[in-house]
Amino acid sequence: MKSFKKQHAVVMALLIASASIASAQQSAKVGFIYHGPVGDAGWTYQHDLGRQEMEKNLGSKVVVRIVPNTLEGPDGERVARELSSDGAKMIFAVGFGYMKPVLKVAAENPDKAYATATAYMTAPNVGGYNAKWHEGGYLAGIVAGKTTKSNIIGFVGAHPVPDVMWYLNGFILGARSVNPKATVRSVFVGSWSDPPKESDAATALINTGADVMTHYTNSPAVVTAADSRGVASISFHSDMRKYAPKHYLTGVTHNWGSYYTQATTEALAGKWKGSLYFGGVKEGVIRLAPFGTQVPKDVADLVAAKTKDIAEGRLNVFAGPIKDNTGTVRVPAGSNLPDAELGKMTWYAEGIQNSAR
Repeated sequence: MKSFKKQHAVVMALLIASASIASAQQSAKVGFIYHGPVGDAGWTYQHDLGRQEMEKNLGSKVVVRIVPNTLEGPDGERVARELSSDGAKMIFAVGFGYMKPVLKVAAENPDKAYATATAYMTAPNVGGYNAKWHEGGYLAGIVAGKTTKSNIIGFVGAHPVPDVMWYLNGFILGARSVNPKATVRSVFVGSWSDPPKESDAATALINTGADVMTHYTNSPAVVTAADSRGVASISFHSDMRKYAPKHYLTGVTHNWGSYYTQATTEALAGKWKGSLYFGGVKEGVIRLAPFGTQVPKDVADLVAAKTKDIAEGRLNVFAGPIKDNTGTVRVPAGSNLPDAELGKMTWYAEGIQNSAR
């Protein structure tokens, strides 16, 4: 009897071990490369929320490894190669500076799939993904245009690169669609995340009369500085109301759960193809954060209507005529700026005043 029980226990242990091995074999490895810590707001935080949604959707099908604080460039190449060697079938590099290093590693691993955030170069097994920041900017601009009394809106940006310009130009177009007198005063701080500089820039803009602030930087410094001065604010990347509890209006957020789920599913099924993904309001990638108490119902209703118009194709943010701030026509009447041209956007739309810092 004892012998039978012992044999039974051995058999059960073997079955459990076999099940565990089978389960492990069924779970595919997926890697994420972040250039900063996850934190509780900003660029990396939003992408990590998407990663969490993907894991929830796919369950035991995936095992995820995150590598934060990875410098773009050689360090990114090293981490991408390490994740590839470790057996990752899908690798997401969450930053533009990883584009060329990832392409190099991908060429050495044609059986694996890669995607780089905000990248424009692809390969058979490498894709890129980005968001229609201008759509969120336009909607947020409507809120700002309806809120401002001084007609001076302050903007703190990281760098005047095309992605940032999509947001800024979309923002002023939205603001002027409801308030033709609205202007934006912009300052660039030369860094994606430098809270002291961002705070100083916001304070300087407020001192010149800005009564609404927005930004395209990673930290909550701008909305915090605005709130401390009794100035309304619109955040970027994340819902940052907890950093501006008194005067927060809304925020432009980006949401990647559906994209990460779909891309990973395709990679695991061997159907991944290197292409560019461009998601906006329609795809649920771009959303506004819930409105603060200062936003009246009629403004919230207007934004909801315009959101629907964008999602259903009745409203194109960059439909002409559009002039830049020197009076040059950038988009003629009767035409729309093609998505392919957004990567060349280095001009400021009419109503924007720019100053270096």
